[in-house]
Amino acid sequence: MKTELRQKPELRNITITLEEDLARWARIEAARQDTSVSQFLANLLRQRRLENDSYEQSMRRALARKPFPPTDGKYPKREEIYDRARVR
Repeated sequence: MKTELRQKPELRNITITLEEDLARWARIEAARQDTSVSQFLANLLRQRRLENDSYEQSMRRALARKPFPPTDGKYPKREEIYDRARVR
């Protein structure tokens, strides 16, 4: 059986300043999740990054799609779209 060696990601310490009520909330939420405030905030940031990356990928896919429905470049005028006589 092969043993894969995983490299631990390089971690950086940062210092943040929070309002007291926000710091209290972070400590309580971290305790509820049985983790440190540092790990709790890292998880929040990681989740936010994943959501942002997912949104960006979806946006790129949507913008890369061909227009629907395909047209010859001529779009109907507003009056033609809302012409009720045509549907009668």
